[in-house]
Amino acid sequence: MAKRGKKYQEAIKLIDRSKAYDIKEAVRILKETAKANFDETVEVAFRLGVDPKKADQQIRGAMVLPHGTGKTQRVLVFAKGDKVQEAEAAGADYVGDQDLINKINQGWFDFDVVVATPDMMAEVGKLGRVLGPKGLMPNPKTGTVTFEIEKAVKEIKAGKVEYRVDKSSNIHVPIGKISFDNEKLAENFVAIMETIVRVKPQTAKGNYVRNVSVTSTMGPGIKVDSSEFTK
Repeated sequence: MAKRGKKYQEAIKLIDRSKAYDIKEAVRILKETAKANFDETVEVAFRLGVDPKKADQQIRGAMVLPHGTGKTQRVLVFAKGDKVQEAEAAGADYVGDQDLINKINQGWFDFDVVVATPDMMAEVGKLGRVLGPKGLMPNPKTGTVTFEIEKAVKEIKAGKVEYRVDKSSNIHVPIGKISFDNEKLAENFVAIMETIVRVKPQTAKGNYVRNVSVTSTMGPGIKVDSSEFTK
């Protein structure tokens, strides 16, 4: 394991590793432990009591955070006909069909989120081997395969985040920047926390939310008390 830097070692002294903090207290400490000289991203990590190998326990979805993520997402839309104008009017950064497919196949990836109309998916599906590993493949579960292009683009621009359980039963979601007000970070946390609790699979057995922590890009994780959300 790589040796941690001096700033990290100083930051970790501010945390009681045996304690789960109230979210407001966790955010306050998070601000104190963020020592980097850039606006660090704040992320929440969930450890869940689910089995991702089971199809009915593969948690995946998307939601719009109350205060966004602090990052403006570059949105690419695959569409044709009148949906092209709709995407452009909604603020999409790139709109097209075969021209963009060709560009991506040549190694172009200057975008963060991909939206596609259902009638484009036969062609877009061929990009699965390049978009899939980067987590960029449009998916109906996250609202990125839709004819409601205006709604999809505006939600992404407003701070929509995707959540997806990985093979180790963890979910990682950005909830803002360290420069956000404490209240905004706490409210974004509550919004994603309530969403994760709400989408609990009916077949999940035992303790569902095993562990929750918040962290900044370069800082240590701070454990959050989730009991009030999981009663």
